[in-house]
Amino acid sequence: MGQDVEGQAGQQSSATSLQDLCEWMSCYDKKLRRTGPEQLNRHADLILAPLHSRVNGWSLPLHSFQLVTLGLYAYLAIVGFGIYVPLLPYGWKHVAYTVIGLLFTHHLITHLVAVTIDPADQNVLARKNYDKPMPIFDRSKCKHVIENQRCYLCEVDVGPKAKHCSICNKCIADFDHHCNWLNNCVGSKNYWFFFNAVASAVLGLFLLILVILYVFIQYFVNPAELRTSPQFESLSGNGTWLVFLPVAPAETTAVVVISLAALTLLLGFASFIPLGHLLLFHLYLLVKKLSTYEYMTRHRHHNNTVAQEINVEATLDGSSRMEPLQDLTEVRQPKPLEIAGLPASGL
Repeated sequence: MGQDVEGQAGQQSSATSLQDLCEWMSCYDKKLRRTGPEQLNRHADLILAPLHSRVNGWSLPLHSFQLVTLGLYAYLAIVGFGIYVPLLPYGWKHVAYTVIGLLFTHHLITHLVAVTIDPADQNVLARKNYDKPMPIFDRSKCKHVIENQRCYLCEVDVGPKAKHCSICNKCIADFDHHCNWLNNCVGSKNYWFFFNAVASAVLGLFLLILVILYVFIQYFVNPAELRTSPQFESLSGNGTWLVFLPVAPAETTAVVVISLAALTLLLGFASFIPLGHLLLFHLYLLVKKLSTYEYMTRHRHHNNTVAQEINVEATLDGSSRMEPLQDLTEVRQPKPLEIAGLPASGL
């Protein structure tokens, strides 16, 4: 009997030790590395924090969206100013060079500044020890990454609207959102550069689309209106077109000009629609004096409240339907005397 008790105790002790070992291993896997802004979403809790904090949008690794943005900007600038703006009539040509050129230049500058700025909280910047590996977040000591305006990963006190970005692995001053197109967080330090980059991109794309649409339509209506540059006078026929006027004229065919126009229009519209939506969204946020993070938090809270109300109504509605059925069953249930016509004791 004593041996059985000792055996059971040994098995229980082994099971407990195994369970403790599993918990110890799991806590060094993901749970202690959760660094997403608290209560924003549950998926952020599963993101593993990098060993070092990122300085800005140029910190490696570069995001693929960032490279796509720069590549698309270069393509639109080269094609727009090298092929289609030079084909405009003389008066409109210089207006397009000036207005669209200023918008494209403004966008490039503000975009690069928004990428380059370090949006970290001032107390994080004061440490300036990005080479030091970040500590692992221990939930046994505190519930959230930021608690009572103290970040337990950055190990500094932060502002009331600061949030710890799980991708950049640092606290961002007046956190708005993390932008993959910039490969950088957007906060109070670079928000207006981000906003100006979006606004100038929308306006520049809109005007460039108008220019290319004019060239595309005019080619089928009256192509002579597109050949007003003096360089076209030396050409033998109307089948040859010139690009990269007036600096480096190069001969090409009409098929190339029209095909590139169609492709550029598709890319332009594909970029203009989401950028326009983004601009309108941030104009709405400015009117409401909200950040993207605050809007998403309130929207998520509202959706959760509505879902709970729908569940409660569905439960109450189901209960109200069941109660009459139960009453009806009780009313229709025949008494023993009605079934047999005999006393109850005869059944």
